[in-house]
Amino acid sequence: MAAVSRVAEIDRFASREPGDAESPRGIARLPAWWPLAALTLLAAVLRFSTLDLQSFWYDEAFTPVHVLHPSLVATLHGVVKTENTPPLWYIVIWAWSRIFGVGMIALRFPSAVAGVLTVPVAWAIGRELAGGAKGSRRAAIVCAGLVSVNPLFVWYSQEARAYALYVLLSALAMLCFLRADREATPRRLVAFALSASLALLSFYFEAFLLIPMALWLLRDRSRRRATLPAVAVPTVVGLALVPLILAQGGHGTQWISRWALSSRIQSIPQYYLTGYSGAPLGHTIELAIALLIGAGIALGLWRGLRPGARRGALLALVIVACGVLIPLAMALGGADYLAPRNVVAAMVPLTALIAVCVAARGTGRTGMMLAAVIALAFLAVTIDANFNIRLQRSDWRGVVAAIRTKLAGPRVITLEELGSAPLEYYLPPLHNMTAGSTTTVREIDEIGFFPLRHDATVPPAPGFRLAASLDIHDLIVYRFVSPTPRAISEATLINHVITLDQHAEVLLPGSGAQSVSAP
Repeated sequence: MAAVSRVAEIDRFASREPGDAESPRGIARLPAWWPLAALTLLAAVLRFSTLDLQSFWYDEAFTPVHVLHPSLVATLHGVVKTENTPPLWYIVIWAWSRIFGVGMIALRFPSAVAGVLTVPVAWAIGRELAGGAKGSRRAAIVCAGLVSVNPLFVWYSQEARAYALYVLLSALAMLCFLRADREATPRRLVAFALSASLALLSFYFEAFLLIPMALWLLRDRSRRRATLPAVAVPTVVGLALVPLILAQGGHGTQWISRWALSSRIQSIPQYYLTGYSGAPLGHTIELAIALLIGAGIALGLWRGLRPGARRGALLALVIVACGVLIPLAMALGGADYLAPRNVVAAMVPLTALIAVCVAARGTGRTGMMLAAVIALAFLAVTIDANFNIRLQRSDWRGVVAAIRTKLAGPRVITLEELGSAPLEYYLPPLHNMTAGSTTTVREIDEIGFFPLRHDATVPPAPGFRLAASLDIHDLIVYRFVSPTPRAISEATLINHVITLDQHAEVLLPGSGAQSVSAP
C-alpha cells in the first residue's frame, strides 16, 4: 500500500502546475522541465540511433543523384524540372551537403534534427490548447510524448526528404498562431507570419492548414486591423509560389492517381496508427491502437473539458479537418494530389487534440494511464519497424552488395524505374542505355519485386542461362549469364523487366560496356 501511495503522490506531482503545493520528498529536486527533456532525449535516441539502418529508397536517392549539384542555381533548376516541392528543404540540404557530403547519414541528419525539435514545439502546443488550466502540463506531456514515439513521425525523421522539416515548421506555425490568438501582440503576429511563410516554402499542403488559422485570426473585428498584415504575408508567399507550382507541373505525382482514392483515404489513419510501412502488421494492431485513442478521447469528453481546453480541442479539430478534407475535396473535383504522406503535418494537431482530451483534468490517473499505453503501443511499432524486415524500406543497399561481384566480362542491369535512383546512388557510375542501341555483355542482372511476370525466369536472350535467383527483403534479383559476350538490344531488355506491368529502365556501368567490379 505504501508503494501505491507513493506512485499516486508522484503522479500528482507530474501533473502539478506552477503555484501548486510543494512536490513530495525526493522529487522536489527535479526541475519543472524534466519531462520535456526526457521526451526530447527519447525522440533523439529513436531517430539518431538507427539513422543508417535502412537503405535509401527511390525518393531519397533521387535527390543526391539527380537534384543536388555543386551550384545552388543548378540545384534549384533541378527542383523546378524534376521535383514537386517548394525550394526551402533543397536549399537547406544543398548547404548541408556542401559541408558534410551526400552520405546517407549526412543527408538524413537534418530530418532527424527537425524531428527532435518538433517534440518541444508539440509540448508548447499541448499547453496552449489546454487553455492554461491546471491540465495544461498534462496535455503538454502527452502531446510531446506521442510525437516523440509515433511511428509516422519517426519514419519521416529518418528520411532525406522535406517531410520532417515540413512537420516542424507547420507545428511551429500552429504554435505561433495559438499564441497570437491568445494575445495578438506585434511580436507574436510577426512570429506567425514568418513561421507560416517558412512552412509554406517547405511544402505546398501547408496552405490547407493555414486557411483555418488565418480565418480564425481575422474573425474578430476588433483586432482585424492588427492581424491582417500577419495573414497577408504568408498569403503573398503562397501566391509567389504559384508560378513554381505551374512550372513543376506535378512531376512524379502520376502514382497518386493510379492508387485508388478509397485506399488512400483508408491509409491516412493507418499511417498515423502504425506508420508509413505498418500495413503488414494487419488491421488488428491498427484497431487496437485506434480503440485506445478512442477510449481516451471519449473519457475526456465524458468527464468534461474545461472551457479553455474545449476551445483548444475545437481549434485542433478544425485545423485537422481542413488539412485533410480540403485536398480530399480537390481530389474529388479532379485536382488529385491527395496522398497520405502529403498530410503528415496534419497529424500534429490531431495528436494535440488527442492529448487535450486524454489528459483533461477530469480524467485523472486513468487518462494518463491510457496516454501511457497509447505511447507504448506507438513505441512498440516504431521499434518493430527497425527490426522487422517487412516494415523497412526496400533494401537497395543489399541488392548492390549481392550483385557487386567480379566478372570476367561486362554486364547490364534492368529494373523497374523506381529502383534506378538508389542503384545509381549505391553503385556509381551508371547511366541509362540509349534507346534503340545495342550492347555486348556476359551478364544480365534483372531486379524487381512481386508480382513477377509469368516468364520472369526465362532468359531475356538466347545464349544466357539463369545462374542465380536472390530474394533480398522482397526485392528479387535474377542473374542471367553467358559463357561468352553476346550482343543484346535495349528493346529486348526493356521488354523483359521481371516485375509485372512496370516501366523498365536499363542501366550500364561505367562508360557502357564495362563490368562492375568490387572496389
